[in-house]
Amino acid sequence: MVYTGQVRHQILIVDDDPAVCDSLSDLLLGKGYDVVVVTDPVSALSTINPKTTALALVDLRMPGVGGIELLQSIKSRLPDLPVVIITGFATVDTAVAAMKYGAADVFTKPIKSSALLSQIQRILAEKPPRADMPEDEGIVTVDALMREALTLLERAAPTDAHILIRGETGTGKELAARMVHRASGRRTRSFVEVNCAAMPDTLLESEMFGHERGAFTDARERKPGLLEVADGGTIFLDEIGEMSLSTQAKMLRVLQEKSFTRLGGVDIIHSDCRVVAATNRDIEAAIRGGRFRDELYYRLAVVEVRIPALRDRPGDILPLAEHFLNQYGRAYGRTGLSLSREVVATLLAHRWPGNVRELRNLIERAVIFCEGGAIQMSHLSPQYRGADGGSGVELSDRFAASARQIIEEAITRAGGSKSEAARILHIDRKTLYNRMKKLGMGAGDG
Repeated sequence: MVYTGQVRHQILIVDDDPAVCDSLSDLLLGKGYDVVVVTDPVSALSTINPKTTALALVDLRMPGVGGIELLQSIKSRLPDLPVVIITGFATVDTAVAAMKYGAADVFTKPIKSSALLSQIQRILAEKPPRADMPEDEGIVTVDALMREALTLLERAAPTDAHILIRGETGTGKELAARMVHRASGRRTRSFVEVNCAAMPDTLLESEMFGHERGAFTDARERKPGLLEVADGGTIFLDEIGEMSLSTQAKMLRVLQEKSFTRLGGVDIIHSDCRVVAATNRDIEAAIRGGRFRDELYYRLAVVEVRIPALRDRPGDILPLAEHFLNQYGRAYGRTGLSLSREVVATLLAHRWPGNVRELRNLIERAVIFCEGGAIQMSHLSPQYRGADGGSGVELSDRFAASARQIIEEAITRAGGSKSEAARILHIDRKTLYNRMKKLGMGAGDG
């Protein structure tokens, strides 16, 4: 079985007005876009992900950093990222200044939805593809352990149960969280991602809960928190094991009462958001050591799912490698590439401490440096060369056995259809027949 997602463009919304953020999020999510919302323009640049952000919608007038200033900063860092300015105070001078500094367009509030969607579609259609932008956020797997984990997530997705996803770094926990959101009744609302390990505790609290003016030295304006932005949607708390005990206590209240207060505030803010958390830590050990609240763990782990490491699902190595090979082959204009027998043997022998992320990076580099029609050992990073330790015959035997097992499983799942088996393995039918012939398997018909 292969779990795949549709091609989805991610759009960044930068506006200090939560109502505008909610309105734009609803509009874009309803049309199949992924959305990231930032209400603090100061943190907008650090939120932009060069690999995933396809377009930015930026408000003109915001506290701290103005829209034109932010536009200039974005363009100096990512000149190819389209930026659309939105404003309630449009003038001819505003439009000229915005266009001068590289804005793709300027829209006046209240925004006409059809016009904005049409322009976004046109901009993204004309935008040259970036090689580092993923074309597919789906999860590719034929492994029984991984299928079991995804089945649990699929069953839990339509409910409002909080979910804790556990697994090593690079296994795909964020993709699993996005899959849950897209399969839930909250899919038309915001998906907000928070990396708890990427910010110091004080900044994390300010980002999540917001703050009132004067709450601390630099708090010049009221700032809504990401929990407010995620109201009605999903908030993904990545690396929650890094969250401090004080922030954990506040998060526990959110889960129990669906309410919180901003930093420096007294008003009760209500938020009906679903929490999907992820960690690569040993939470049980952290609880025993007094570093993680057991009450929070029990609240989060209504549904607990473990994503297996890539070394524990070796049957996924080749399908994932083929998937990334096709993806980056299209992105870099190198379609039709294949993996040499030596490279395949090396991939199967490697322990993959960096998991799927490591495999993805390896394949991207190999595509960049490949000069012929097949990825060779010379195209891999130096640490992967000679990985067989001189036991090439043994690796060749292991490769043949693994390949035969994977093909047989795919054919079984396809009900005997070779064409369907090829689709499951992300290869064409001719490639499947050739591999079966080399392995001494009868290709037959179908």
